Amino acid sequence: MDKVKIEISKEAYDLLKKTVEESEGEFTSVEELLEFIIKEALGEAAEEYTPEEEEKIKDRLRSLGYL
Repeated sequence: MDKVKIEISKEAYDLLKKTVEESEGEFTSVEELLEFIIKEALGEAAEEYTPEEEEKIKDRLRSLGYL
């Protein structure tokens, strides 16, 4: 996997570093934690539904008796 260099504030880096240290081994580096945060944030955004999609989902749930 190719890597690129980014710059963040020292304050943000220190917060990430503290989180890594307190993660009890879940994260091994600031880079690993930051990559996880970015993927989670963008993944959640990609899962949002349009109003039309939400209405179709609600209609389907109503037809199944859930709403």
